[in-house]
Amino acid sequence: MGSAEEKVVAVIMVGGPTKGTRFRPLSFNIPKPLFPLAGQPMVHHPISACKRIPNLAYIYLIGFYEEREFALYVSSISNELKVPVRYVKEDKPHGSAGGLYNFRDLIMEDSPSHIFLLNCDVCCSFPLPEMLEAHKSYGGMGTILVIKVSAESANQFGELVADPTTHELLHYTEKPETFVSDLINCGVYIFTPDIFTAIQGVSTQRKDRANLRRLSSFEALQSPATRSLPSNFVRLDQDILSPLAGKKQLFTYETREFWEQIKTPGMSLKCSALYLAQFRFTSPDLLASGDGVRSANIVGDVYVHPSAKIHPTAKIGPNVSISANARIGAGARLISCIILDDVEIKENAVVLHAIIGWKSSIGKWSRVQASGDYNAKLGITILGEAVSVEDEVVVINSIVLPNKTLNVSVQEEIIL
Repeated sequence: MGSAEEKVVAVIMVGGPTKGTRFRPLSFNIPKPLFPLAGQPMVHHPISACKRIPNLAYIYLIGFYEEREFALYVSSISNELKVPVRYVKEDKPHGSAGGLYNFRDLIMEDSPSHIFLLNCDVCCSFPLPEMLEAHKSYGGMGTILVIKVSAESANQFGELVADPTTHELLHYTEKPETFVSDLINCGVYIFTPDIFTAIQGVSTQRKDRANLRRLSSFEALQSPATRSLPSNFVRLDQDILSPLAGKKQLFTYETREFWEQIKTPGMSLKCSALYLAQFRFTSPDLLASGDGVRSANIVGDVYVHPSAKIHPTAKIGPNVSISANARIGAGARLISCIILDDVEIKENAVVLHAIIGWKSSIGKWSRVQASGDYNAKLGITILGEAVSVEDEVVVINSIVLPNKTLNVSVQEEIIL
């Protein structure tokens, strides 16, 4: 551990059950941040990236889930990484910046010189030590991780303009209606403790406006969105980044590696592939291998949990993640899929572009597949928990809710 002034704290925003609705039916069983990508819980990837930060003192997870839902995971990851990790529950929504401010005393307990803020539903290489170095050289209050995307997709995110030489943030706008820039906000930040003063400033300004409204017709001049926000609800993008842009306080660090947002099950399959590919460089020991003689034929990047049982004649990969106690039968073919705990895939079944839910079973000679369009509503096939696909049944581009039995083939259906 470095000297006291060098300590760094990381905060990861994990959201809550009302936020993960687009992740159904998978979020019925497990908090979205604990859903496995490349065999590891979604939140594990940013947490393990934080481990690489020099002088890391603490990692805080902030969200709306009940503490008991994270207790087991937090305990095991703290022991595994030898870094204290703690989950804290927000009592009510305070906004992305307000949530940080709400726990300021806890976050500042170790008197950190820098605070990382990450969003759990971001998939990237998390170049955090490099960001820290860049941030120190800029000398500002905060640095935002940014990436260049296509002009067509930029307006789905926060677009920004940065000085190409100094990297200062000059302009920021959240999901603009007209094109501003192909540089977007990745949802990964580093701040000095001055961020708390900035958040408090927004809060104080809101209180003053509220007092003014009571005394005058000032309210008529305010936009309805601003009017209805409580003083302690502070959004990082609209309330902090936009007003401080161009004031030599915020800077950018551009990543040229991969970046995605994990909003839907389809994107989780794509992100699982990205993390599996990253394992080649960061954790090659997590990738399976096999030549089809004594063990299954493994093609490309594949994760297999040590407790899973795979027949030597099965062919697995690329982009396959197989969880605990799964059983894969003879001649089975698995490509681009996530197989969750206690799944059974019987002889000669095919699974392609799909997520197979906990305790589900796929019958002999059955096919569960999809087109593989990660952004389309039915671009990947999803089976919820305990779905049984009987022998010789084909399921294509469909979503099946938990506890269903399919004895006839279906295509482009949502089975409720």
